[in-house]
Parts: sequence; C-alpha cells; structure tokens
Amino acid sequence: MLSKSDKAQFDRDGYLMVPALVSDGVRESLLKEIDLWVAESCNHSANYGFDTPDGKARFDLELGHSAVRPRLRRVANPADISQSYQALLFEGMVPEVVADLIGPDVFFHHCKLNNKFPGMKARVEYHADHPFDPHTNDDGVTVLILLDDMDEGNGCLRIVPGSHQERYTHFCDGKFIGSTDPDLFDSFDQRADSIIGKAGDVCLMDIWTLHGGGPNLSQDRSRRVLITDYRAADAFALAPPIVPSRFYRKIVAGKATHVARLREGTMEILEHYSDDSFFGLQGQQTAGEAQSS
Repeated sequence: MLSKSDKAQFDRDGYLMVPALVSDGVRESLLKEIDLWVAESCNHSANYGFDTPDGKARFDLELGHSAVRPRLRRVANPADISQSYQALLFEGMVPEVVADLIGPDVFFHHCKLNNKFPGMKARVEYHADHPFDPHTNDDGVTVLILLDDMDEGNGCLRIVPGSHQERYTHFCDGKFIGSTDPDLFDSFDQRADSIIGKAGDVCLMDIWTLHGGGPNLSQDRSRRVLITDYRAADAFALAPPIVPSRFYRKIVAGKATHVARLREGTMEILEHYSDDSFFGLQGQQTAGEAQSS
C-alpha cells in the first residue's frame, strides 16, 4: 500500500500526503450530506443535536450563524448518523493505509467534520491530538480527508514537521486548554508546512504532531475536511473519549485484543471539559453566546 519512502517520510515528519485516495463519487456523496446538515442548521440559533453518547451537541455553530448566513463549523461523529461516512471510514482504502502504518490491528476512535465556509473566522490553534485522548501507547493516526481543494487562501491546515518527537503541555495553571502555550504559536508558524492539496487527497498525521490552521479569508471557496482518529488495537484509553462515538473501538483492520501494550514514561491526563465545542475550549465563541464587551 505505502512505499518504504512513504513510511520513512511519515516517521521523519510526522505526516504524509496521499493523493487521490478518495474518489469523486464518494466525496460527492459526503458533500451532499453536508449540504443537508447546513440547511438543517438554518433552523437553529445555538449548538444542537444532543443525541450523542455524552449528551454534548453534535452540531457546532460559529458566532454570527444565521439562516441567511449559516456557519456550521463542526459536526461531531458524522459516521454515527451517516452510512456514507461509515462506508468510507470503516472499509476500504482509508483504514488500509492506516493499518499499513500502525497495524495490523486497528480500531476506529472517532471522527469529526470541520467546515470553513467563505469568510468564516474559525481557526484551530496549535495542538496535538493524543493529549485529548491519552492511551496506553502512542500508535495512532489522524486521517484528514480533503473534501475541497485546500491551500493558504481558504485556511489550509498547518503542520509542524518533526513535532511528533517533541512534547508540549496542553495545560495552563492546571487547566486543560486544548492547545499548546500561545506564546509558542509564532515559533510554530515559522516551522510549519502549509498542507496544500486537491479534493480527495488524504493527509495521514501522527497523533503527537502539532497542527493548526487559520480562518478562511476567501470570498467563494469552502474548505471542508473530514478528520478521523484511529488507534492500534492494543492501545487502551486512560480517560473516557472526549468525542465519544457509538462505534468507538470498532475494529477496522485485523482483530481485537484484551491485552494492552504500555509505553514507558509519563503522560498528562485531562478531566472532561464542559464545553460542547472544541472551538469554545480554545477560546472562540459559539452562536447563541453573548459577546464579551
């Protein structure tokens, strides 16, 4: 599936781009469902859809959302409510490339859909994924499926190569803040690669790799990305899932095990935060909230 040089690049940089892994037909089926969710969001003025395992909102709306100008910035675990998303993430090429990196035995952890529509202010501050969901070992891959062409003009992903070999706290004054120290953001910006790709391309990213992304400043180009976390089957959670899916620990390659593999060392463990929204955790307001003076 992946070449030796592909795997060497992933090991070195903490990420790898795989072009044209998702067909246009599959991508179009996903986009049609997004359009339906956006249309549905026009009937709401605040986060909604509390039919989730933890009772938090599935649909996350950016401040300024309205029926005329919808701003649905995230859908938590679309695979929980869509067979199209299930088919893509549980079978075929996507789990196969993950198994090529961390297999043979792999389980699905969760997924989320991040939307940056033209002019949206939503941003993602630099963070790694593993601190949100610490496990007994570090064998995990975050898969980012580009549903639109992505470049700097529409708020592309930014990845800090080699940062998976480093460790940065995601706590401040004993509280989990969902990002690294903001004082480090400029230095990460100087090191980061802009992830530019075509719709259907896939980015494979180590769960310790630092990444972020700015707002979509374009006037007419969406930037929609489906993000999915997979873990080695012998990795067991040290805390309950932050974005729990009804398919959590579904085996998508190989087989299950009851034996945990442990890594040596220390790890920060978070308590569940009360925010419905990852963006709220990072300090960005949500539709329905009063603006601060």
